[in-house]
Amino acid sequence: MTEQEDIPFGRVAIRVGALVFCGGDVALLRRERATSIHYTPPGGNVEPGEDLLTALARELEEELALPPGRHTPPELLWVADQRVTRPGRTPSPRKLHLVYRMHITEAVRALLATEEHDELPDGSTEIGHVDWIDYRRTADLPIFPPLGPALAALASPTAAPATGAALPAVTDENYTWV
Repeated sequence: MTEQEDIPFGRVAIRVGALVFCGGDVALLRRERATSIHYTPPGGNVEPGEDLLTALARELEEELALPPGRHTPPELLWVADQRVTRPGRTPSPRKLHLVYRMHITEAVRALLATEEHDELPDGSTEIGHVDWIDYRRTADLPIFPPLGPALAALASPTAAPATGAALPAVTDENYTWV
């Protein structure tokens, strides 16, 4: 183990996620836990040596059953820098969240999964529910990374972000791990 892996935020992980739009609705995974409910864009961690868009395609197929070529080309929309201490013995990684945007048709939406099953380290399964939410109503939702206000502020599902590509950093000062 290197010195950087022994300290909090000493290693960097990359997560790719997608805001999949169908008209004005966006797909978000709703995760219900004993003490909280939160949402995430479909996606996941990039595996070592994996191309970013390959990782995104793999995750969308795993979580939404969305095959490649059934959506518009992914467009990088936002980047969020996460430095949040999480529970456990392993030092927390610094994580860069790359959030892409793509669009699908109603016909494709009708074929997508409604649940995502995520295997946990203890062997149990957490179910994520695929919710389609009007993007303009996301400002106050508990979304991670916290992109709800920026998403709700888009002038349209295809508009450029008014604030640029960098979302505010997510740190222990402004976020508590759920």
